Amino acid sequence: MKMVVIDYDAGNTANVLRALAQIGVEAVLSADAAVIAQADGLILPGVGAFASAMAELNKRGLVPVIKQTVATGTPLLGICLGMQILLDKGLEHGETEGLGLIPGTCRPIEAKIGYPVPHMGWNELTVLQETVLAGNLDGKSVYFVHSFYTDVPQAFIDVTADYSLAVPAMIHKEKVFGAQFHPEKSGEVGLGILKVFSEVVYANYSSN
Repeated sequence: MKMVVIDYDAGNTANVLRALAQIGVEAVLSADAAVIAQADGLILPGVGAFASAMAELNKRGLVPVIKQTVATGTPLLGICLGMQILLDKGLEHGETEGLGLIPGTCRPIEAKIGYPVPHMGWNELTVLQETVLAGNLDGKSVYFVHSFYTDVPQAFIDVTADYSLAVPAMIHKEKVFGAQFHPEKSGEVGLGILKVFSEVVYANYSSN
């Protein structure tokens, strides 16, 4: 089983690789389209801005290969910015086209009294749909750092966190999953999510 963490200079890859190693999952960091196309599972991490992330993916020629690999049924997990760019578009510094793997728009969180932006720190989760990744997360706390949220149809929202609005914390469509928080910084709960994702990848790999 080959797990590939997609390298597009959007940060946090070392922490993600370290977390995967902690749960016994060997993964490679790659920006090579051929390596990504051969992956059994993909992780798209990310910290930063939607527009620059998409510009870097386009510059490296990785948008078509990500879309094609997912279209063949390869599971993908987007983390933080990596989840946001799964959507159709983002509204940071104008409008930018995303990967279009899950319908929706990435919008700015409105700062309110008691809810500064960025949304930073530990937040409790509410499970809306008991999906494979979200099965036992109700009431658990995870670590967020973000200023934008994913405005997606209710059918794709699995988990929310309350931060003046019900922030989608986990979303999915078929075998494409997103976590707005950082599993790699969320202790045992986060490692558990990465472990379940690796099990999804392994089951998919075995069935093929």
